[in-house]
Amino acid sequence: MVMCNRWLGRTRDRYCYHSEFLIRWMTTSRRVQDRSKKKRVHDLEVVTEKWKIVSKIIYLMELLKQEPEMVIPVRSLENHRRQINLPRPHRISDFLRKTPKLFELYKDQKGVLWCGMTPKAEDLMEQQQRVIEDHADKAAEYVTRFLMMSVEKRLPLEKIAHFRRDFGLSLDFRVHWVHKYPQHFKVVKTLDGIEFLELVSWNPEWAITELEKKAVSGVAGSGNESEFPSMLSLPFPLKFPSNYKRVYRYYAEKIQHFQEMSYLSPYADARGLKAGSLEFDKRAVAVMHELLNFTIEKRLVTDHLTHFRWELVMPQKLMRLLLKHCGIFYVSERGKRFSVFLTEAYEGSELIEKCPLVLWKEKVLGLVGYRGRKKKLEVSSEGSDAECYDDLVSDQCDSEMGELHVNIDQTGTLDYEDPLHGDDLEMDVGEIAQTYRKFENS
Repeated sequence: MVMCNRWLGRTRDRYCYHSEFLIRWMTTSRRVQDRSKKKRVHDLEVVTEKWKIVSKIIYLMELLKQEPEMVIPVRSLENHRRQINLPRPHRISDFLRKTPKLFELYKDQKGVLWCGMTPKAEDLMEQQQRVIEDHADKAAEYVTRFLMMSVEKRLPLEKIAHFRRDFGLSLDFRVHWVHKYPQHFKVVKTLDGIEFLELVSWNPEWAITELEKKAVSGVAGSGNESEFPSMLSLPFPLKFPSNYKRVYRYYAEKIQHFQEMSYLSPYADARGLKAGSLEFDKRAVAVMHELLNFTIEKRLVTDHLTHFRWELVMPQKLMRLLLKHCGIFYVSERGKRFSVFLTEAYEGSELIEKCPLVLWKEKVLGLVGYRGRKKKLEVSSEGSDAECYDDLVSDQCDSEMGELHVNIDQTGTLDYEDPLHGDDLEMDVGEIAQTYRKFENS
């Protein structure tokens, strides 16, 4: 009996050890990509990759624009590594040399390496300014509606700043832009010095969601008002990729039940909803759907969304909600940050409706490419004067530089040598991995 108990004890310990190892492997692996390759949407991964490159370029262009002479020592850019998202040991100067149509490098008489923009890049920045000015009123509407969705009808200015590029706001957003629309919102400061953007007046016309507008316009276009669905059961547009057919087949009943539930407007007071209930989730999906419609690319970084969980009455496990409703949203895990897409807004890898700011970004993308080989930098005879730029980027250099071709191969990389690809794949995903695994096994 004693021997039997010892054997049972060792067996139990061995079983517990292996069970614990299996659970940890399933839930705390640091490579969600290993589980989700079969569930990736190739076209949207292409979108993630190309805008990941462009975001670095635009940050540098905006940084140079704020300099008095639009030039800066390359060594000063070391202070912006985190914002550029360029980890060591990658050299910033090498990154700049890969885009000679937008950036020019030269050394002054002291041997200090400087960076500036090419005439093409300067023209692009002027175009951006005009486009942003034309977009300003629409951006003010979206910011106002953002405030209208919040619980207390005000949001920390620091948090809204995370969405500056996504909403198409100007560089002077926090200093000047927020004071240009006093009829919509105002800046207030608390006793502890935190600045909030507060709603001034409620606009009932802006409390109609983009989903409701499309439903009304769709029925009006058909000429048959009897087909108009009740606003109380307004369904979300679903767009499943082909490899999600089995997921839809197994969960069709639950998806249909969710779609037929009452549509809860994100502009309605949600403080009475119970966290974790289907009604709570339905409204959270409506909030996400509306917020993504405000963005110029119909895409957001999920890190920025988590900052507003309390203000927008969103679930603590927001990522689980996004993955659960994969017909409405698509989560891309490429890079150190996850991105969420509004699937209905894309046809393949292209936005169905492109605003002028997206078209401008595509112009920038068209000028991103390779430098065929490193050229010896010339020494300027005018100190920090930038007049020697044209000598550095010659026609010969342009002919040696290939254009960027955004093609993801089987390993999921771009032809463009993004220096981040070697370091951006690992992150702790926890329960996200479980959700992806559930889909793969279905």
